Amino acid sequence: MADDKPHLNLVVIGHVDHGKSTMTGHMLFKAGAVDKRLIDKYAEESEKIGKPSWKYAWVLQKLQEERERGLTIDVSFFKFETKNTVFTIIDAPGHRDFVKNMITGASQANAAILVVSAEKNDLEAGLATERVEKTAKGDRRIPGGQTVEHLTLAITLGIDQIVVAVNKMDLVGFKEASYNAVVERVQDLIAGFVKSKLVTPERVKAIKFVPTSGMTGDGLTDASDKMTWYKGPNLMAALNEFKAAEKPTGKPLRMPIQDVYAIKGVGTVPVGKIETGVLKPGDDVIFPISKQKAKVQSIEMHHEQLPKAEPGDNVGFNIKGIARNEILKGDVVGHPGPNQPKPVETFVATTFILKNLSKPGANQPTGMAKGYAPIIHLGQAAQACQIDKFKILAKSAQRKSLVKTGEYDPSIYLLQGDLAEITFKPFAPFICEKYSEFPSLGRFAARDMGQTVAVGIIKDVKAAKPKVEKPKAAKPKVEKPKAAKPKVEKPKAAKPKTAKPKAKK
Repeated sequence: MADDKPHLNLVVIGHVDHGKSTMTGHMLFKAGAVDKRLIDKYAEESEKIGKPSWKYAWVLQKLQEERERGLTIDVSFFKFETKNTVFTIIDAPGHRDFVKNMITGASQANAAILVVSAEKNDLEAGLATERVEKTAKGDRRIPGGQTVEHLTLAITLGIDQIVVAVNKMDLVGFKEASYNAVVERVQDLIAGFVKSKLVTPERVKAIKFVPTSGMTGDGLTDASDKMTWYKGPNLMAALNEFKAAEKPTGKPLRMPIQDVYAIKGVGTVPVGKIETGVLKPGDDVIFPISKQKAKVQSIEMHHEQLPKAEPGDNVGFNIKGIARNEILKGDVVGHPGPNQPKPVETFVATTFILKNLSKPGANQPTGMAKGYAPIIHLGQAAQACQIDKFKILAKSAQRKSLVKTGEYDPSIYLLQGDLAEITFKPFAPFICEKYSEFPSLGRFAARDMGQTVAVGIIKDVKAAKPKVEKPKAAKPKVEKPKAAKPKVEKPKAAKPKTAKPKAKK
């Protein structure tokens, strides 16, 4: 690592319009990680389009499409430091359309800020449950809020250190009652997770709450004189209390590929987070799904060359002789040998079902059944995986009230609230690991139709048999008969006629 301080990857999550990017950008500015001239530039540009409040959000929203729509589409990375820790901060999208990118960000993190707006309408939107609305064109499904989904995913993806930033306190007059209302609602949500056995009480008891205003900067890096009723740490101080986990350097190398770049004059540069093991310049590495091997030329993190990369480091490494499009996102880098990452034929997971597949409120709900194939998001991969078989471990409350009829058999479905052991079969090469051995590659979210339908932890894997290509049999050479050359009759030379002398009479 480039710094003696411990390193943590911090993801910022929450519902759209709850102020994630503004709060994060302002915090980075106050922490000295962003130059004032850049903020002044963004202030001028945002004024021109009539959106002066976006000046801090633009620190992270680099893409022009994001800037024009005011959305975070992809995942943004920034580095900043507290007294004790170096953070790589990941601003994850909050809009429902971009949840798959949020999973990409959260899968790389070991700490999180959940941003929840204190403004009443914002709060209700983020905590809303899915519902069906009657329209002239028929029933329309209204998705639930992202506060619930993001917190569910963060916990499922193994993030244990979470601080809840109760944001937009300026819009509620910095009132303690408004802050307490948010704390109570989020704590109720967490209690529901514990009750459903999605998480243990020990994992969530350390979650902190901090009142903030991303726009005014109150509560970000200093105590706020507008919220003297609050006696806890500011947001930066709360982050400073996070601890870096012990690094699994002794385990085999695992690095999921987040992206691949082709840099002129440098070569091909795969990037991602080291989950386990150590990567050094000169190492031979393998990309099992992409079916490529290479030698590491150099390693960089935050534009600094590293002598080695360890677990928790988000790095890029340079390789030669392989084109960018020959390495697939979602592949997992390892050292070649018996402990290298391997694609699986099937995997078995303890899975919690979050959604029915039928309309909410249906008298005969349908859910996942054998043959159903959601998209499994794990590490940097997203792969369709089919349910091969399942066993229900704990029945949901609604299941107990369902009755089998001639046309309806609830036992063939996995329903919302069920806990089950499911055997999945990927449709294409896919790398995952036992949670007990490689936690970050052993937990997943299953998504379908724009929503998270289940989350799970992998307990066993069956490696796919390597395909052995049979050598093609050499075709015997068949001597083609030589075509007989047609005999060309040479014309006989005409003998010159010799006139016989006539006899004399």
